[in-house]
This record gives sequence, structure tokens and C-alpha cells, in this order.
Amino acid sequence: MKADLIISHAYVMTMEGKGVGMIENGAVAVKGDTILDVGTTEEILAGYQADRVIEAKGKLVMPGLIDAHIHSGISIYRGMAQDMSHWMQKGLWPFKKNTTQEESLAGSLVTIIEGIKSGTTTFCDYDYGMNRIVQHYAKVGARARVAETVNELPNDIGKNPVGELYPFDRGLGGQRLQDNIRLFEEWHGQENGRITVLFGPQGPDMMSTELLLEVKALAEKYDTRIHMHVAQGDREINQMVKRYGKRSIPYLDELGYLDSRLMAVHLTEATVEETQLVARRGASMIYCAGSIGIIDGLVPPIMDFLEAGGQAALGSDQAPGNNCNNMFNEMKFAAILNKVKRSDPRVFPAWLSLRLATIESAKAIGLAHEIGSLKKGKKADLLLINLQDPSLSPVYTNPIRNIVPNLVYSAKGSEVETVLIDGQIIMEDRKLLTIDEKEAIRQAQEAAVQISMRSRDDIVEAHSDVYQMMEDGYL
Repeated sequence: MKADLIISHAYVMTMEGKGVGMIENGAVAVKGDTILDVGTTEEILAGYQADRVIEAKGKLVMPGLIDAHIHSGISIYRGMAQDMSHWMQKGLWPFKKNTTQEESLAGSLVTIIEGIKSGTTTFCDYDYGMNRIVQHYAKVGARARVAETVNELPNDIGKNPVGELYPFDRGLGGQRLQDNIRLFEEWHGQENGRITVLFGPQGPDMMSTELLLEVKALAEKYDTRIHMHVAQGDREINQMVKRYGKRSIPYLDELGYLDSRLMAVHLTEATVEETQLVARRGASMIYCAGSIGIIDGLVPPIMDFLEAGGQAALGSDQAPGNNCNNMFNEMKFAAILNKVKRSDPRVFPAWLSLRLATIESAKAIGLAHEIGSLKKGKKADLLLINLQDPSLSPVYTNPIRNIVPNLVYSAKGSEVETVLIDGQIIMEDRKLLTIDEKEAIRQAQEAAVQISMRSRDDIVEAHSDVYQMMEDGYL
């Protein structure tokens, strides 16, 4: 049978079965956008011929990584809001109010490039201006599950004193919801199905009950999922108790929000009982280990959620205070932080981290029928990783195979050599084929210079901890 591409003589990590589904001398055949077959090299070469055969001895073939929660539109502020208190109010909002949409778009493209180069093939992006950001994914060739950020916060919310109840602007909330509807109607299913659209209410504390219920009804009408922060921090719980007299998760449960449509992000402030309730109701949890560790100094209850039978995924969240959108970073953080939290080195093994960035993530975001594992009939989203890189060498296969632990605890992402998405080679030998990487970085740098000049007074007024470090000579 004829294939377009065969990758042979590789370690093939399928992510099928209960672990990682390793085939030590494996091969993958691809035709069009689809995986034609997976098996041993002997089986695939005997059954298929291809226009191109990649000899992959000393390399690993695995599914593309899934970033289940990312805000690419704020990546232009990379590294501007960590090691501080109130990172959103004091670190993020002073920059956002001084940023144009074009500048935000420049940062978004660079972080998508970063993700691709570190093996991310699917991005669950969730931000303002998504009707324009989504065009980056179309151009780059990535798979994306996108949502417009919907809330009722006024544009000058940064002026709101920390701890005071947020004012709501119903008109703005309605406009943002219409942007999300337009995003769905124009982009859902586009680019050979690579682009799909969700609804993105920012959080239960940032919009009225009426708007939340309207979003829920629309998600049911369009038969899609809801991507929302839930119990993401003490500021959210404080807002909910002040406004409604109840915490986020009980409130959402009363509204019927906790179901299989909901992708609940963070759960940082959820109690054990609340976490178990979310899992029991069938909502998925998106765990952003690096982001929450850095901006809150906390480890969300991912282990409680998994032990309650919940479906979970990993996400990188944001670059201002996580500093990278690299899923290898997230896999390592997730494993290490939970070992420390439970004081048990056996907790959160490397294979679990890998599953939460591939097949389990695909289930959590509703795309397991297409991606997340290397299986006949699924989309050809896959990575070719150099196991001869110093960070992954030497390779042991007996009596213990060390490839999986080294991917999680040692790899940096730069070991990814080639990326296929939807059967198309997007990056080969570390070179992006669909976008001018150097020009994208140049434009983002120009944008950052302009933002920095406009934002200085607001950063000083916000009493940013990071600005004070600059003043004190530490940075």
C-alpha cells in the first residue's frame, strides 16, 4: 500500500494502552493528514511503500504535545510578573492598558513559535482578540482549540483597588460574547478541521450569573465545550463570597455548570471536597504547574482530582509569570511539585506526566478521537526527537528503559527535531517551514520597546515588586 511518508527504525511511543505504548524498533506510515499504520519497522516496510522514508535510528517518534491552557496574547510581557504578590493587578494590568492589539499579536506569534519548537502541536488558546490571533495558527499550521475571553470587567479594571468588588459592564460583556460567537461561526472546523472553537468565560467572579447562563446555553446550542478558570486564586474566592455569599464551585454546581462540557482551569483554591465534586460531575481539570507555582507559590489539587477519577490535562498558561510556554517544562514541574507536596518520590511518575500532555489531555479537551496517541486512523500530529542529544543520552532499554524519565526530567524541548501536524511537516531539523521566525522575533522586540516606554508610570504607581527589585539593584 502507498503512503506519503514512512518514519522507520525509531523508538515509537504510541501512548496507547495504560502506559506509553513503546515499540523499540518501530515505524509510522502517514498518508495525507492521517496515520496510516503504526508497528514494527519490519511490519511497516513490508506492508507500505512511500515517496519519502525518514531513517530515524537513534530517534524517538511520539504524539505531538497538547498545551491545554495558554493565553498567547499576553506573551508579549514575558518575564514581567513573577516573584511578586498580586501578579495580575500589579504585574499584568499596568502593561495591558498600554498595549495595542498589534503589539499583542506580535507576542502571540512568538509564543506559538516557541511552542512548536518545543513539541506542542495543539494549543488551547484563550484570550482577547482571538479572531485575529487564530490567524497565526492557520498560517503556522498548528492545531488550535480557541476561545475568546468573555467577561464584564471594564477596560480600566486596573484602577480597581486590590480586594474591592469588581464593577460589571453588561454592555462590554455582551460585546465580548458576540466576539466569541463570531469566532465560532467563522472559524470552527476551518483549516481541514485543525481549528475548533470553544466558549471562554474568564471566571465566575468576572461576570454576572445571567451572562454565565447565556454562555452555557450557547455551548449547548453549538455543541462545544467551555474553557474557564475555576477557583483560580484567593482573589476569585474573595470576589465570589462578597458578591454571592458562596465559593466558586458550589455556586457553579447550582448553575449546572459542572458537567462534561467544562474544562475547569487551575482549581488552585478548591478544597478536597470541591475538587472531588468537580471530578464526580465529569468536568475536566487543566493543571498549570509552572504558572501557579511561580505566581501563587501553590500546587493545585491535581492528585486529589485524579484520585477521584477525574480527567485532567497540563497547560502552560502564560508567559508574564511562567516565563515560557514549553510543555516539557510543565511535565517536569508537575511531577516534581507533586512529589514535594506529598513528600513521596513515587507520586506522579514520569509516564503520568507524559500521558497528561498527550492522550489524557486529548480526552480532557474532547479531541481523543483525533489526537493524543499514534494510532491507525488518527491525525498525523507527531514529533521526531533526537535521543542522541546529550540531555537524553545514553539510552538504556534493559533491564530498565530510561527514555520516558529522561523526557520528563531532563529534556528541554530543543531535542525536538521535526514536527508534523495534520500530516504536514511544520518544522524539520529545527527549522520552521511555514513562518519567518527571525522576523517574528524582531517585530515582538519592537513592540516590547514601545510598551515599556508607555507603561513605566503605571508600573511605578502599581508598586510592582519586580520594579522595586530593579530600583534596589537586584535585576
